[in-house]
Amino acid sequence: DVQLQASGGGLVQAGGSLRLSCAASGFSVDNYAIGWFRQAPGKEREGVSCINSFDRSTSYADSVKGRFTISTENAENTVYLQMNSLKPEDTAVYYCNVRYGGMDYWGKGTQVTVSS
Repeated sequence: DVQLQASGGGLVQAGGSLRLSCAASGFSVDNYAIGWFRQAPGKEREGVSCINSFDRSTSYADSVKGRFTISTENAENTVYLQMNSLKPEDTAVYYCNVRYGGMDYWGKGTQVTVSS
C-alpha cells in the first residue's frame, strides 16, 4: 500500500528552522514527483515545493524561495523539507503528496507554528 508519513513539525520562533520528513512506503520516492503542501487556518491548501521524478529538479512557491529546500534520501525512501528563516506566516499544517497510479496520496499533516 502507498503510504506517506509526515513528521518534524513543532513550535519555533521567527527566524528559526525546522526539517520536515515525509517517509514513504509502497513506492520509491526516486521514481515519483513528491510535493509539499500546507494549509493555514481559514485558507486553502497551497503548494510549497515539489521535486521532479525525472531529473530531481525542484520548484518552490515564491513565498518560500531562498528559505526552504526540498531533497530526497533514497536510502531512507524519505523526502525532506528544510525550512529556514521561518516566519509567522509559515504557520500551517504541512502535508506531503504523491500522485501514484493516477491517484493522489496524502500523508497525515504535521503542524508547524512560528511565533513572532
